[in-house]
Amino acid sequence: MELNDLLRIAGIGLVIGLLHIFFEQTGKKEFSFFLFFIAYIYITAEMLRFLKIFFTEIAEFFQWLSMTV
Repeated sequence: MELNDLLRIAGIGLVIGLLHIFFEQTGKKEFSFFLFFIAYIYITAEMLRFLKIFFTEIAEFFQWLSMTV
C-alpha cells in the first residue's frame, strides 16, 4: 500500500462527504443514500484489494522464513 492509494481514498472520501452534505441540505435524501451506497461499495473493493496485498506479503514472508530455517 502506497501513499498515493491512501491519498486517493482520502480525496474520494472528502468529495463524497461534501456531496452527501450538499444533497442532505437540498432535500435530495435519495441521492444522498445512493451516493453513500456507492461509496461503501468502492471502499469495500479497495479494502479487499489491500487485504489481498497484505496476505500476499505475509505469505511471502512465511516462505522466506521457512527457507532460512
